[in-house]
Amino acid sequence: MIAEIISVGTELLLGQIVNTDATFIAKRLAEVGINSYYQTVVGDNPVRLAEALKIAEERSQLLILTGGLGPTQDDVTKGTVADYLDEELVMDEVALKYIKRYFDLSGRVMTDNNQKQALYFKNGRSFPNRNGHAVGTFIQKGAHAYLLVPGPPKELTLMFDTEVLPFLETLIDDDRQYILSKTLRFFGIGESDLATKLNTFIESQTNPTIAPYAGDYEVTLRVTAAGVDANECQVLLEQTISEVLEIVGDYYYGEGEKNSLANTVCELLLEKNITISAAESLTGGLFQSTLISVPGASNYFHGGIVSYNDAIKKNVLGVPAHVLKEYGAVSQECAMAMADEVRRLFQTDIGISFTGVAGPLELEGEPPGTVWIGLSMSDGTVTAQKYRFMHGRTGNRERSVMQGLDIVRRALK
Repeated sequence: MIAEIISVGTELLLGQIVNTDATFIAKRLAEVGINSYYQTVVGDNPVRLAEALKIAEERSQLLILTGGLGPTQDDVTKGTVADYLDEELVMDEVALKYIKRYFDLSGRVMTDNNQKQALYFKNGRSFPNRNGHAVGTFIQKGAHAYLLVPGPPKELTLMFDTEVLPFLETLIDDDRQYILSKTLRFFGIGESDLATKLNTFIESQTNPTIAPYAGDYEVTLRVTAAGVDANECQVLLEQTISEVLEIVGDYYYGEGEKNSLANTVCELLLEKNITISAAESLTGGLFQSTLISVPGASNYFHGGIVSYNDAIKKNVLGVPAHVLKEYGAVSQECAMAMADEVRRLFQTDIGISFTGVAGPLELEGEPPGTVWIGLSMSDGTVTAQKYRFMHGRTGNRERSVMQGLDIVRRALK
């Protein structure tokens, strides 16, 4: 079965809201082996919506429409689809009673237009809305099936998971393929470089398939397998992932769509019972803020200093005056001193430092994007690495934090 998602709403076309519904539905369809090759966004216009339906019927068997089921005049989805199919809409009396009760309890007057939220296809079925008022509805007509679900995410997700998806699974042939994906995350390598290193896989891929995506200063690789069941998909994924990591494993830090480099580093600090502190100049506290955004940070993060001014570097942090005078703040020597002093000051296992030129102007003869990151370890090892970033002032600061996290990750591994 091939499904097509049609998202209805002028606000989507205007960019006023992000279309999270289509993302959610596409993921759920893939999990149960329903292919989805096309997604369409159409405004609240009956003529254009009917045109979208006609196009979708030529390439898909299941048409899923989200949005436009509310009580206002621009909520045209149910009426338009009913007219297009020449099918009658009738009232879901249970849903109507629920809506009336809601208005009674809230002390508001229910207007007639609220009743249309309880309409569903007479020759189809309805799906209850436990987080709102607009019921979902489904109808099969000829070779095509039409599913209408509400647009508000909190209404859609609950209805889809508890009502719609179990129903759809009863319509799918038993010989359907299961689809399982994993997202691998990499830092320190660009999308094109990653694709080049994995060129053999990409050119010859059949099942599983792999696809790289550029993120914010990192790259993700989605590995997708199809099989007769979840176990077969898992075996295929593990084999391919193992082969991929043999080639680019040095840049790999973890997996998961919601994972991050900060999460990975913080988990390692917690797992190994290692504490950290930070001294920041150009990043202005961004590294520390990133660390404490992860729950449980108090277990490994002791504190830090934002030493944006050289006087603070010397008088508060403890960087020797001769280092600043002879080498300057944007230097290997300063970065090493900052990292070592903050580790001693906060009595931690690791001290990390950031100093450099965020931009837009040069500093101490160094161009914007010049960054030194220092690392001090409890075993006495003190190092600093120079980088040259090209992201603009904000981007240079963000990229520095990511690089610092990766430095810590590698030290912990």
